[in-house]
Amino acid sequence: MKRMLLTVLSFMGVYALVAALAAQRDVPTFQVDASWPKVPSKWVLGPVSGVTVDSQDHVWIITRPRELMHASEGKAAAPPLLEFDVAGNYIQGWGGPGKGYEWPDSEHGVTVDPKGYVWIAGRGRDDDQILKFTNDGKFVMQIGHSGQSKGNTDTANLNLPADVAYYAKTNEIFVADGYGNRRVIVFDADTGKYKRMWSAFGNVPTDPPKWRIPAGWHGTVGYDPSFSTDDLEGGDTIEAQQGPQQFANVHCVRVSNDGLVYVCDRANQRVQVFTPEGRYLMQVFVSRGRMNPSDAVGTLFGKPRKQVVDGVLELPETASRVAFSPDPEQRYLYVIDRRHQRILVLIRKTLEMIGSFGDGVGDAPGQFYILHDMAADSHGNFYTAEINENSRVQKFVYRGIVSMEVK
Repeated sequence: MKRMLLTVLSFMGVYALVAALAAQRDVPTFQVDASWPKVPSKWVLGPVSGVTVDSQDHVWIITRPRELMHASEGKAAAPPLLEFDVAGNYIQGWGGPGKGYEWPDSEHGVTVDPKGYVWIAGRGRDDDQILKFTNDGKFVMQIGHSGQSKGNTDTANLNLPADVAYYAKTNEIFVADGYGNRRVIVFDADTGKYKRMWSAFGNVPTDPPKWRIPAGWHGTVGYDPSFSTDDLEGGDTIEAQQGPQQFANVHCVRVSNDGLVYVCDRANQRVQVFTPEGRYLMQVFVSRGRMNPSDAVGTLFGKPRKQVVDGVLELPETASRVAFSPDPEQRYLYVIDRRHQRILVLIRKTLEMIGSFGDGVGDAPGQFYILHDMAADSHGNFYTAEINENSRVQKFVYRGIVSMEVK
């Protein structure tokens, strides 16, 4: 019986997917700049959980000063928010608890909207709020309150939100909500008024039980609303075909220039695409394979390398963050593949994977551990944020498009 699902793109690992494709593709290329940025010598960075680029091409990072991995004698923890120019020069730093707002217990995401407002999300134990500040750190607005979440039906509070995105056309804030809840929720950016929310496939958000990959799993791109259980074969279920009908860990949300909303469902190993109203359009699954065994040889951070590498694989998490190329059409979609510690390059409108960059697990320039966020500036340069042992931000200089055979 003819199945109504679209093209199968089951990601059984980066190399398996690449091997399945064989065509000429224009692929963006990058080179790491090991001298970037110039962090003031009096400071040491905490885990860098978020990075964003503003309309001036200034790079903002959000760190966790209370979670220093590498305290250095005579140096203090850098403030939570730091701003750098394109050359890596330090401009300003601010953030932390203050009067009139509830600073997050664990800083997580940062976004600077085109008006210059800085939005902050946290995922600490009681972080049920997001915050809005001016460029120089003056408090503007708080949505939600610490420790007040009543779950996925609560429209006044969040529940460990991971990420925030601004959409200028509607003046709305989209929140990846996130670690406690299982939804995307939207608010007016000026008033904080609740607008709407949804979960995977545009479903009403609920709190589903922990989901495990079922027998007969088939990762798919696309979804046809006319699909019914009559089209299933060999004991397959709808979840086996499409994946869970609810989000697991909503780790990112981004809105493209043409008004498509890209959502990272990290624990479910996929990116889903919606209209701004929450109507589901398509999805892509990302990397279920293991790392190359050669990545586990030697030592890393003073530990057996296998021990560190296996730490990445303990959780079945892949699609951690997305970013767009800066051309007007935003031709490319970049996706963090957490399991393989690299950045995948996809054709944004079709979700076809055409390449990747990053030199694997490690602390050398160009390597990653743990890659957590990324952003591109107007020139196509790329900035990445790392947590845990690496606790750093890196710059990858855009070197242009190369036509190459993708296999």
